[in-house]
Amino acid sequence: MSEITDFDALRRALAENSEEPEGPARNARAEQLLAEAEKLNVPLAVIEALGHQLKVYNYSSEKDKMFVPFARLLRLWDERPEDFDEYEAHSLHWVFKWMSAGMLDQPHIPLASIEKWLGEMEHRYRLAGYSERAVRSAELSVAAHIGDLPRAERAYAAWLAADRDRMADCHACELHAQGVWQVRCGRDAEALRLWRPVLEGEFACAHEPHTVLASSLAPLLRLGRTEDARAHHLRGVRLVRPMESMRGAYADHVEFCALTGNEARGLELLAERPAYFTDTGHPRSRLDFMAVVALLMDRLTELGLGGQRVPGPAGRTWTARELGAHARAEATDLAERFDRRNGTSAVGDRIRARMAGRPLVERLPLGVRTVRTAPAPAVAPPAPDLPGEPGVAALLAEARRLSDTLQPHALEAWAALARAVPDGAGLEPRGRAEIADHEAMARGPEGLPLFDRAAVLYAEAGDPGEALAARARGAYVRALAGEVDAALAAVTGLYDEVLALYADEGTGMRQTASVVMSRARILMRRVHEAAARGAEREAGQAVGDAEASVREVLALVEGRGGDDVRLAARAAEARAMLAELAGLTGDAERAAELFRRAADGYVTAGLPWFAVEYEVQVAALAHQAGDPAGAERALRAALEHGGPYVEPVGRAQLHLQLAEVLGGRDAPAEAAEHALEAAHWADEAGESGTLGAWARQQLGGFLLRRGRYAEAAEVLESALADLSAETHGDGLVVQARWWLGDCLGELGEHRAAAEQRLRAAELARHWPDQQDHATLAHLAAESLGSAGLDEEADRAYARAGELWRALGNAPFLVRSLRARAWLALGGERGAEPARALMAEAVREGEAALAAGGADREELVAELGGTHRQFAELLARSASEEAEDTAIRAAFEAALEQMTRAVAVFADLGAAGLHSRTGAELGAGWLEADLGRPARAAARARAVLAVYEGTDDADETVRARREEAAQMLEAAREGTEPEEG
Repeated sequence: MSEITDFDALRRALAENSEEPEGPARNARAEQLLAEAEKLNVPLAVIEALGHQLKVYNYSSEKDKMFVPFARLLRLWDERPEDFDEYEAHSLHWVFKWMSAGMLDQPHIPLASIEKWLGEMEHRYRLAGYSERAVRSAELSVAAHIGDLPRAERAYAAWLAADRDRMADCHACELHAQGVWQVRCGRDAEALRLWRPVLEGEFACAHEPHTVLASSLAPLLRLGRTEDARAHHLRGVRLVRPMESMRGAYADHVEFCALTGNEARGLELLAERPAYFTDTGHPRSRLDFMAVVALLMDRLTELGLGGQRVPGPAGRTWTARELGAHARAEATDLAERFDRRNGTSAVGDRIRARMAGRPLVERLPLGVRTVRTAPAPAVAPPAPDLPGEPGVAALLAEARRLSDTLQPHALEAWAALARAVPDGAGLEPRGRAEIADHEAMARGPEGLPLFDRAAVLYAEAGDPGEALAARARGAYVRALAGEVDAALAAVTGLYDEVLALYADEGTGMRQTASVVMSRARILMRRVHEAAARGAEREAGQAVGDAEASVREVLALVEGRGGDDVRLAARAAEARAMLAELAGLTGDAERAAELFRRAADGYVTAGLPWFAVEYEVQVAALAHQAGDPAGAERALRAALEHGGPYVEPVGRAQLHLQLAEVLGGRDAPAEAAEHALEAAHWADEAGESGTLGAWARQQLGGFLLRRGRYAEAAEVLESALADLSAETHGDGLVVQARWWLGDCLGELGEHRAAAEQRLRAAELARHWPDQQDHATLAHLAAESLGSAGLDEEADRAYARAGELWRALGNAPFLVRSLRARAWLALGGERGAEPARALMAEAVREGEAALAAGGADREELVAELGGTHRQFAELLARSASEEAEDTAIRAAFEAALEQMTRAVAVFADLGAAGLHSRTGAELGAGWLEADLGRPARAAARARAVLAVYEGTDDADETVRARREEAAQMLEAAREGTEPEEG
């Protein structure tokens, strides 16, 4: 760290420290710089160092330290105001406002002292000629804090009535404070109306929209605007995360998590800021923080997670219950200190209400990964509508009702009955048979013996057809376990028996259809098994056998079911089997039609949840056929019909598929909604790191397309924590990093953008097609240049240039060379290397044009642009030349390049008109710089002639005419004009 030897060095050091992150390190450096300033024996140096120290204290967790430098500054002002320059005099009065707020935030400062200071502020502002606007704003803060609402209302009205002057807070800060007062008065909608210009970017400052985004969260939730609340959380937490001084705003985000079922996200936020538990320099924000910590811990305890380990103050481990008690005690103690100072209960009332807050949304999906703190609620079967506790008879009746109508949760109902009557004690054989049958269905291959037991009991109950059906179901389970031949042999005998029994009217259609369907299912398994082995001849035979069997099912049940939904379901399933077979034989169109008819059959029968599987098949076939609208219709139907009956992982998949279809149809807003739902349901299913990461990656891309860069960055960073080339493929990872780099670039985080683009490029460097590798290297170079890392940017551009050359992409090769030329000019290498690189860019452009590239118009435009940039570079580099003759030579060379640009752009005709006139005017200014006003005037007139009769509504036309007129005026005066 260099020693401060003069005032200029001090000012440079102060400016550098201002750019450092908020925190103790910056504060300590400010203290060192004050000590260095005092050695210079320059009064203004001490004043500036004190002002800097006061500023960094104010924007840190050590706000309590700012009173000392301010008191010293005020004494210096009172003793020798002439030592202050205009800026420091203004700054001194400006920070009066900080002192008012700062005193209010420290409970050990008496209220009388605060009121006295408010009067001092008013007096000094009046003497300095400032309006009372800032004073009344400060008075509102005092009155609202102590709960004197009538005085607060008067101060608010006086604040708005007073003139805005140099002491008024910026528009963004004023609107934030006005909205906070509206929220205090219960007018959430009015607060959001006031905040709109800040939220939309019309007004901003170093700490806005940061605090407005945080303050808006609870009002948005109360108004039911959950999508906006989610967006403000993702956007806002990203802004306040790196700023130590924003503990109060950070607390709003933790509270939001506690009120929206995102307790795990709240714990993550606490873990990111451990110092917030213990920093004591700003008691008021600590009070708010501890209050929301208590709220969050209470929510976890209510969810049965009081014993869970949570992040808390350093030095020990904490459970949620323990941290909740600690935070509540801390918040209560702090509130009591404020109330004792104020002589009211206002602070305590507010904090108690905040700690007692109740969730405003059961769970609001955020898109970022959050581990669920409580298990997802299972969709319970509807309880039987019976008085009192259901007995065995009622349980049996309900299980049969659910089974006979193919309702979800039928197996659960039979399991409940089995628990109520172990071993079927007290039930007739029929009831015991049904219990065994359904337990076998639930257990899969392990339940095979139970199918035989059920068959015995069905026979004992006098139902030989159902006994055959039970054995046929067992045979199908054997086929599912891989024993297809044995299963087919078993079901063939059962098939013969049931047909004979049905012909003799010894059983009904339902039992017969069950056996025939089991045989068809087993034959379908044989088809799939043969196809999997690649046995084409065997598969062809199997397809024929299966199709004949499926058609037999249809012939048996179609149109004969009446009110029996089981038979209607058999017909729908049979059509779906025919659809599968059509697909296997290459008839996709017929397959899609049959799947649609199968789905319609289930819906018509009142069994829409069974239609989901086939609507997904329709969607897949529509996608293959290039019919995105058809795919969208099918997926929407699947979501509608699946309702709550689809498992979370299935719902995630459906939403994600629909999101991708909508994204492809250029509907990113709705696509983002479905990607968000997909991420939510993936988390519910415990698939956060697999399906959830994929959904988040897609969501981030859709948010990027909508220009919601901060939200997209949060989501993509969350996705990248789980995305891996091994699980998801390197293409998905590269795309996520690419998108994240785009977001960070838009947010001005150029160094971070470069890192993401370089990491993506490193993955893409191994791909056979190097287009993406080259593009990412070029984008990384742009980010590095924007971040001021010129050497790194030059290397990245050089790498990109080599790739563009290998790909034969002349336009981008030329652009990379031009970029390197500008970097060289601005860096240590100077003008000569810059000119050499630009000359190389010209040669590459000319060579590509001569070779007859595929897009001649693009190549011509690129060459013209290179000549123009070469001219600009030469003119700019002339200032580095030592002698007038060299400077004039540089301008002559620049004029030559600009003249070439005019000629090249002219080759484009109407398409190059604006580019040509821009270069013509550039040449005119160079003529003027070389002392040739007549030639400059001639070029200006040529531009005016080109645009004669052209509509002035075109902004470029208007700008060209204005510049040409300015050039003519300068030429007439015979003076060296300044470019406008």
